[in-house]
Formats: sequence, structure tokens, C-alpha cells
Amino acid sequence: MSPTTAPKWFKSSYSDTDGGACLEVAIAWQKSTYSDGEYAACVEVANCATQVHVRDSKVPHGPVLDLTPAAWATLTEWTAR
Repeated sequence: MSPTTAPKWFKSSYSDTDGGACLEVAIAWQKSTYSDGEYAACVEVANCATQVHVRDSKVPHGPVLDLTPAAWATLTEWTAR
């Protein structure tokens, strides 16, 4: 997979609205090497410590499937057969 866009930054839930204790975190999306323009099967993945986020790159603000790393490993192992 190769990076497709700049990391998306999120404000931490520990940050308050008064400007104090602000912390932002980012996830970087990567497009699957199986995705191409011909078939428009574009899947993007963002790996985090406790979750793997999966989305349709054609709808970046659409729904995201959140999987555990173990579930992602099972899915990718099963689909690689």
C-alpha cells in the first residue's frame, strides 16, 4: 500500500474548548495495491495501535469500517487465498 493523502488530524477528547490541554492525533490512509482506476475498486486502510480503519477511497468522508488487528489479519489472510 502507498500513502494517498496527508494524515487526517483529530482533536483529542481530553482537549477542552477553552484552548487548554490541546492534543491532536493523526492517521494516515493508504490505498490498497489491489485498487486501480479501471475497476474503481478503491480501498484505503489506516493502521492504528488498536484498530484498523477501512474505507472506500472514492467516499473519503463516508462510513469507515473499524476492525481489530486480529480481525484484519484474518480478513486479509482469507481474501489472499
